[in-house]
Amino acid sequence: MKKNFFIFIMLLVATNEMLAQNECNSLLVQINKEIDNKGYYDEIKEQEIQKNKQLLHIYQLPPEQEYDFNKKISNLYRKYIIDSAIFYTEKNLRIASTMHNADMIIESGLQLAQLYSTAGMYIEANNILNNIDRKTLPETLLPLYFETYSQFYGHYAQSNDRIIYYYKNEDYRDSLLMVLDKNSLLYEITCAEKLLQERQFDTAEKQLLNILERLTEKDTDYALVAYLLGNIYQAKQNVEQQKKYLAMSAIADIKNSIKDNASIQSLALLHYKLNDIDQAYKYMKSAIDDIVFSNVRFRTIELSSFYSIINAAYLDKEAKQKEKLQLYLLLISILSLFLAVAVLYVYKQMRKMTKIQKKLYLTNQKLTELNQIISLSNEQLSKVNTQLEESNRIKEEYISQFFDLCSAYINKLENYRKLLNRKAMNHQHEELFNLLKSTTLVDDELKQLYETFDMIFLNLYPTFIADFYSLISCDEQTVPKQSKTLNTELRIFALIRLGITDSMKIAGFLRYSLSTIYNYRTKMRNKAIVSRDKFEEIVMKIGSFKVKR
Repeated sequence: MKKNFFIFIMLLVATNEMLAQNECNSLLVQINKEIDNKGYYDEIKEQEIQKNKQLLHIYQLPPEQEYDFNKKISNLYRKYIIDSAIFYTEKNLRIASTMHNADMIIESGLQLAQLYSTAGMYIEANNILNNIDRKTLPETLLPLYFETYSQFYGHYAQSNDRIIYYYKNEDYRDSLLMVLDKNSLLYEITCAEKLLQERQFDTAEKQLLNILERLTEKDTDYALVAYLLGNIYQAKQNVEQQKKYLAMSAIADIKNSIKDNASIQSLALLHYKLNDIDQAYKYMKSAIDDIVFSNVRFRTIELSSFYSIINAAYLDKEAKQKEKLQLYLLLISILSLFLAVAVLYVYKQMRKMTKIQKKLYLTNQKLTELNQIISLSNEQLSKVNTQLEESNRIKEEYISQFFDLCSAYINKLENYRKLLNRKAMNHQHEELFNLLKSTTLVDDELKQLYETFDMIFLNLYPTFIADFYSLISCDEQTVPKQSKTLNTELRIFALIRLGITDSMKIAGFLRYSLSTIYNYRTKMRNKAIVSRDKFEEIVMKIGSFKVKR
């Protein structure tokens, strides 16, 4: 009973993991689609901004209404084009000064300080904040005051990475929590950020999931909440959940034309760590486009730390794939030539064998007519004929195996050619490029080649592994887990045992760099318990046959 229950739990966990992975993959497909549709969402954003601008310019509005329209337009530009948001907020500051309205002056000043710090204009933001007297602030502006200071020190800390400013950011966030309405969404999100900072991941996760259920993608805070959940799962090392919520956040950012975002940068870095260079590069390029478009300078600081790494990895991968494709095409050409020569050779040999068989048959008929006087000679000729027939059967068997091997390889090449042709005919260029970029076929063939090499070599020299490691210090031995396979260092010295001592040839066969082969050979000579200079000479004698006298 307990065993069945345990199996049920394991199946349930496996099913949940599979569903989560499928959901995550679906989101990643969607985000790639949405990245290509960014222009469509930006156009919707521009239309909304233009409607408000038209209302602002059509009528002769009183200053209070013009202030409200400017504030709305600035909020629309806030995470879209920061310079435009600054322009309309500066207009509001001038309107408030003209009206001599102290509250409006402070409000627009604080809003402008937030935008300045986001744009990297820290001196300007600091000047505004220093000119605001905390004691004279009305209670209604206290949340904006503390939020502005918290954001200012957060952005400034990222620009110089000094711990003191991170502490100030946290202090002002605590002050913000003291004055916020505890029933407000901003309070819940700020509280969750504090829990995340204090590494209370489970509590923060529960609170953020509860918030996310009440929001939709159209809500401005949806992307932020999903991004914070992604950070929590990163801390918990739950990669699938991290990808899921970062993707949800990035999709919401794109649909709402939010260019000041962090989720797609985090997603790029995550895929780079997972060695998915193509996706990492795609996300990184999208993030760069957003930063250039919005001119949010502190995001540039975040991005610059790992953009060059991802870009270099992508270029390196492209170069390697191109080299592999060229090598693969060259190998196909060479193998095709060898195959043609081999077929011609086999055909000629078969014709020769047919002629020999006919001659032997005629000779055998004549021998049967001879009398018993030459019976001994006839028996000897019969034995010779039997040996020739056995040799013929062996040759036919090896020819059959050779044809099977050649036929299988031709079929693989033909199927791959058909697949590429079908993708090209159907204009499935992206999938065609993905197939051309893929190294799976080459990797599988290499794996089979190495397994065949290991099997044949160990059949020839079954004691090679034990004999080799008898030359190495005990604490430096790395014996393979499977007895019928060789690891990299054994495979290098197996080739040396076969007489291939040129490091360049060994590197070409094993697909390693020349420096890697030199390093392996040097490292094993250093581990040897025999003379370093004679180590490889001794290896070349492992398994040698000794003639008994």
